[in-house]
Amino acid sequence: MTVSILIFLPVIAALAVLLFKNTAAKHAALAFSVAELAVAGLFLSRFVPDSSVQFAIDTPWMPKFGIYFNAGIDGISMIMVLLTTLLVPLIILTTYKHQYKNAAAFYALILFMQAGLLVVFTALDGFLFYVGWEAALIPIYFICALWGGENRIRITIKFFIYTFSGSLFMLLGIIYLYLQTPEKTYDLFHFYNLSLNPHQQSWVFWAFFLAFAIKMPTFPFHTWQPDTYTEAPSAGTMMLAGIMLKMGVYGVIRWMIPNAPFGFFQWQSMTVMLAVIGIGYASIIAFTQKDGKRLVAYSSIAHVGLIAAGIFVWTNVGVQGAMIQMLSHGINIVGLFFIWDIISRRLNTRQIGDLGGIAKTAPKFAIAFLIIVLGTVALPLTDGFTGEFLLLLSVLQWNKWMVTAAGLTMIFGAVYMLRMYKKVMQGETNTLTATFTDIDGSETVALSIICALIIIIGVYPQPILHISEAAVKELVNSVNTKFYPVKP
Repeated sequence: MTVSILIFLPVIAALAVLLFKNTAAKHAALAFSVAELAVAGLFLSRFVPDSSVQFAIDTPWMPKFGIYFNAGIDGISMIMVLLTTLLVPLIILTTYKHQYKNAAAFYALILFMQAGLLVVFTALDGFLFYVGWEAALIPIYFICALWGGENRIRITIKFFIYTFSGSLFMLLGIIYLYLQTPEKTYDLFHFYNLSLNPHQQSWVFWAFFLAFAIKMPTFPFHTWQPDTYTEAPSAGTMMLAGIMLKMGVYGVIRWMIPNAPFGFFQWQSMTVMLAVIGIGYASIIAFTQKDGKRLVAYSSIAHVGLIAAGIFVWTNVGVQGAMIQMLSHGINIVGLFFIWDIISRRLNTRQIGDLGGIAKTAPKFAIAFLIIVLGTVALPLTDGFTGEFLLLLSVLQWNKWMVTAAGLTMIFGAVYMLRMYKKVMQGETNTLTATFTDIDGSETVALSIICALIIIIGVYPQPILHISEAAVKELVNSVNTKFYPVKP
């Protein structure tokens, strides 16, 4: 059993979904995505949580050019595989109340995108990694351009230019590393073993950093994100925020820092500072937002800024915190965007000031909304707490002043999130919100799963941490031993 099953099943599913129409396409897409989740569960059941690469496939693709279909799963990849295969069926389930023109194409694109994401998270060949990176970008471009809001074309072009430009820098970095290998190979572990001088590594660092910083996004490369999240259809926004931005975070951990450790340490202070600035900047901007979906978009920038800061500190604690927080953030952000999708679909508005009193007419919706908000603000015993605690601890070990600034993500986030909840859900109903109906059917199922995951991961996060622990320790220490005899 190799990882190729995980990668190609969504491709086959996407082609099969194209044969269905309307509601049938929706049901087929959900069935295939659940099957993919079951396959991922099978991989997890057979996964040994050590630092080795498992379920690997390494077969010639274009061997004349040193290109192999080389992919596998270690503890770091397993977390990302679980994130992807868990969220895709949830995202499809959140679309059940929508009617999309040419639904088969819409759901096929989601499944194609899932395949590209899984390639990124499992690739051990630089060329394959780049192919997966671009393969995930193309479907989301069409999802946003064809089913987005009224400004979708302008915003989607901006998004495409940003991300594609970053991808080209990354491609140059990958090709450069390929040319430095004696065997002329794109193999990741051959890249790790290269002995590049600090000047060469600094160049490689910037080639990768620009691509990953745009994708995450990190300040000041974030300007495409709020507009794209706002204009994209809800399912597209969830794919972007829940999974796709994690491509950049994963790329930093797997491809940027280990391939250019000297270059990274040369610019480490700058990267941490940019991440921390992004936390404060996005939090302040979130306070001023009147559109609920846009507020959530800025909150995502702030939370990802903390993830980035924890990674750039580059300790076992920080990277472990980033791993569990990527999973938690994906669950929480999908929940928040689904909440606003429900509100927008029922009331045809996302303006926070137009709402109020919804808890009186929709108690089940109010409870689910509150649980998701509490997970997002990292209340203890919710999924957001463990990751944010570890990330802040890692930044504290690096610089006490930086952790003071980074802590703003928890303080500011709690303020603007709870204030948003109060304005939307509490108080008296008005002529608009008095007609709001409670959740039912697929909405209840999706929100129940999200809320259950928030609580379960928050109460008992150890199984998630155990999956990635050995792989994180091996990777972090292999980089740090080049500079320090011992580093936590």
